[in-house]
Amino acid sequence: LSIGIISIITGFCFFCSGYKINTPNNAYVFTYYGKYIGTLKEVGFFWVNPYYQSTSISLKYKNLNSEIIKVNDKVGNPIMMGCVIVWKVRDTAKAIFDVENYNYYVKVQTESAIRYIGCMYPYDKANEDDICLRSGHNEINNALQKELSERLKHAGIEVVEARVTELSYASEIANVMLKRQAAEAIIAAREKIVQGAVSITGH
Repeated sequence: LSIGIISIITGFCFFCSGYKINTPNNAYVFTYYGKYIGTLKEVGFFWVNPYYQSTSISLKYKNLNSEIIKVNDKVGNPIMMGCVIVWKVRDTAKAIFDVENYNYYVKVQTESAIRYIGCMYPYDKANEDDICLRSGHNEINNALQKELSERLKHAGIEVVEARVTELSYASEIANVMLKRQAAEAIIAAREKIVQGAVSITGH
């Protein structure tokens, strides 16, 4: 009799172990002896095969504020860059199985993308038509988001937004470059004055 009771209790506990409660913006990834079975994204109370191994994964939007790192711009000037990105898991199977740790993967690829974008553009523009890091905000942010989306799609990650939040010359050249910018501003102002005087004389 006692063996029967124990068997019933054991079977009941085993049966109940298959119940799952899934909350909004959360998912369960199921495997069966190493084989991917599927993903549960629906919200509610469910029963699944107790033999399935489950991994919980968040589908919420996440922010990553990257570290400020030193990179060389297109012309070789050392600059400091940092960014913030908004991202979420889109493909749960890729996030779990295709990379070792998808949170760490996002962090490393973000730093790599910052270095790549920093090397693609100069800090300051040499000509009026040039796109530079300091003034081409929309172009730079769009390029950063596109680069990150391309890098992170292998992990099933969707990049919702990416923005450069820190941009400055590195400390070793900051004073020299600020003096250069001031000198260029003075020259530009004098050119405007001369052009204005010539224009007035012409009229």
